[in-house]
Amino acid sequence: MNTAARRLCAEFLGTALLVVGGVGTAVLAPQVGPVGIALAFGLSLLVLVYVLGPISGCHLNPAVTLGMALSRRLPMREAVGYVISQVVGAVVGVLVILLIAADRNGYRLATDGVGANGWGAQSSGGYGLRAALVVEIVLTGLLVFTVLTLTAGTDLTAVAALPIGFVLVLCHLIAIPIDGTSVNPARSIGSALLSGHVALGQLWLFIAAPLVGAVLAAGAHRLLHPVGADLERADATARPVRSR
Repeated sequence: MNTAARRLCAEFLGTALLVVGGVGTAVLAPQVGPVGIALAFGLSLLVLVYVLGPISGCHLNPAVTLGMALSRRLPMREAVGYVISQVVGAVVGVLVILLIAADRNGYRLATDGVGANGWGAQSSGGYGLRAALVVEIVLTGLLVFTVLTLTAGTDLTAVAALPIGFVLVLCHLIAIPIDGTSVNPARSIGSALLSGHVALGQLWLFIAAPLVGAVLAAGAHRLLHPVGADLERADATARPVRSR
């Protein structure tokens, strides 16, 4: 298998496992509550960054991939392949969750769902469209900015895994009561496709808002970390300290 194919397979597998770990906890073990669900998402991503980071960079999220492409760290053609792999992986992950959930007495897809995002009547906290829009833009921007910053200039996969995982936990702690937390269009697409018309009708926000957040994050990163600045920082860190 060539390098490009390995990367796409890693993005497919990683996104499927992230969905099973995070959305699966929300659907199959809702008794753990928002904190448990947030930890499930963050810990799943943390482990996957260690495992798949050396292969594909472990984006597992079209918003992260867009941020990388806009920062010129990933060719746009390759980015398209990443996004397709992520969406297919998310759908497969939700199918696995549904296969397990359907074997539980009393489970009904129409009422219990598969972790779809939503606002209004679909929001556990009763939040509306504006709240969902703002929180998805801001939190996705935070996530993508964190990824771009921690992976700039050198191979920081091992170091980056912890803060990236913790940022995803934070995003879920904030947004679960608002819209169920997306910050990942692939995750939202997977759940919406199998949840039905209401989730599909609101899906546009959970695609558009995270992508807007990614664009803003890429712009902020370019402003605060100009081209070459990360390399200069890494070089300065590597220089020995001179005694006076």
